Amino acid sequence: MSLRQFEYALAVAEEGSVTAAAELLHVAQPSVSQQIRGLERELGVELFARTPTGLVPTAVGRAFLRDAEAAVSAARRARATARAGAEELVGELVVAVQMGFGTRQLPGALGALRRRFPRLEVTVFEEPSSAELERLCRRGVLDLALMAACKRSPADAHRLGGEEFVVVLGAGHPRLAADRVALRELAGEPWVRFDRDSALDGVLSEVLRGDEPTPTTAARVSQTATAVRWAAHGLGVTLVPASAVPQGYEHLVRSVFPAVSQPVIAVLRQGAGPAETALLDFLRRETWAESAASSPV
Repeated sequence: MSLRQFEYALAVAEEGSVTAAAELLHVAQPSVSQQIRGLERELGVELFARTPTGLVPTAVGRAFLRDAEAAVSAARRARATARAGAEELVGELVVAVQMGFGTRQLPGALGALRRRFPRLEVTVFEEPSSAELERLCRRGVLDLALMAACKRSPADAHRLGGEEFVVVLGAGHPRLAADRVALRELAGEPWVRFDRDSALDGVLSEVLRGDEPTPTTAARVSQTATAVRWAAHGLGVTLVPASAVPQGYEHLVRSVFPAVSQPVIAVLRQGAGPAETALLDFLRRETWAESAASSPV
């Protein structure tokens, strides 16, 4: 087996056909077909089921592809580390962020990283589910993750600070007259909430637990910016990390009492290279909220 075969199999799984995978990889279609057939012969299993609509990974294929993805990611990191020279690094850095975390701090840190390593390619995505972030960390797919909690060893997890949560009210809401809003005052309000399996909805569920009357869910959204905009238009109130509030909506934001916050932890992959450690250093230089006086959720 070779890494090239792994890459071809992953491309076929992503695109659903050999033709599309070949186009994605910029290689000839027969080459992809030959590599996939050779891989299946060597393994003695069928990785893909041939259906009228395309190629679909089998149960065995899905299990194989998970490990193949980890192997390809590890190979990319190894190549990047091997090519690292005097202030130069090439390759790809994969960063995942718990949704709403580091919105203000990450751009500055990534900008500094870009100036340090101008040839480094960085892929960043927001992940709503803390359980999925934990799973991706365990699989070794991520180079760095920003999250509220991590079950891995303290050697891999680095506390950066905290994320304060704030409430966003609609224009003209009577509570805007106050500098801070007591959560109990919002008990009867309709809420703009997040997807049920997201970490942010878990925070809100904890905050609203035991409220009387039972809070009304006006809408569910999948992005913090959407929640803020909908709350601003009076659809309901919402609770988001302070750093996730888009510019132009600050006048509708109020701190809450009792305070709500979560720690922000940077989790590095085991055996982190120079890019990951540099990004961690730049993140530490950013300004983070202190959550020691807050009530973490």
